[in-house]
Amino acid sequence: MQSIDMIKVKDVIIIGGSYAGLSAAMALGRSHRHVLIVDSGTPCNKQTPNAHNFLTNDGTPPAEIRALSLQQVLAYPTIQLIPTLVVNTKRLENQLFEVTTSENKVYRARKILFATGRKDIMLPIDGFAACWGVSVLHCPYCHGYEVSRQPLGLLANGDNAYELCRLIQNWSKELVLLTNGKANLTLEQRMWIESVGIVIREENIERLIHHNGLLQKVIFTDNSFVNLSAIFARIDSEPQCSIPEDQLGCQLTDQGYLEVNSFMQTNIAGIYGAGDNTTMFRSLAVAVGAGTVAGAMLNKELIEDDLG
Repeated sequence: MQSIDMIKVKDVIIIGGSYAGLSAAMALGRSHRHVLIVDSGTPCNKQTPNAHNFLTNDGTPPAEIRALSLQQVLAYPTIQLIPTLVVNTKRLENQLFEVTTSENKVYRARKILFATGRKDIMLPIDGFAACWGVSVLHCPYCHGYEVSRQPLGLLANGDNAYELCRLIQNWSKELVLLTNGKANLTLEQRMWIESVGIVIREENIERLIHHNGLLQKVIFTDNSFVNLSAIFARIDSEPQCSIPEDQLGCQLTDQGYLEVNSFMQTNIAGIYGAGDNTTMFRSLAVAVGAGTVAGAMLNKELIEDDLG
């Protein structure tokens, strides 16, 4: 039986309490809005040692940035955070949103924001998950400078591999393309890759040799190897939360992201999205900016609702 003693209508419930969610909460708290943040504590950069390309915090551990952000956001008396998982969300006949957590607690709000991020799908290579975010990297703008001018691997195939080669060659000229199986490249792509000195290794990868996530070498299934300092990898990801599309009817883009307009509004009235779940540009700066926009627009919509 659901607990009803916790039901108190908030202005906004924010699902996801990392950078986009906290940024939106701050904008709303400064607008005297009553906000509930629900966060499961599973950010995609959980094991990344340092954040980069983020003004005033270049090189700061992400956990420290979030801790300070949380301290500042929760200083606003109308903001509350609960560390739990949302399992169900629905719209009631009175147009309020009702959220149920894994503890079967129920909360209601006039508007809702999904800032739930993405979940990276680890490749089945021994050592890959341990190195992810440390020396197996997704973004040169976030991590490229720290490994620049060093021997780097590019783990991708096909068009993704070609694009990654063109991008990363600006950070290092000691590059090895790891296709992890037969290369699916056009003749023109292969010729360009080889013309700029990038070595193509098509052997299947057996494991990554590392120390505390810091890559040392890549071992192939034929027992050959290559020494590398880091790898940039193109891997798949999926939404951490499927509630917007599965339970509320929100549309997704062709790439599987929550579709929002420039105001962070979804196709369903009263539902917003911000952060990694809405864009392929996965960075703290982009998430914080999107959260600020979402918070401001949520407040504007609440004003319009109240004033008619």
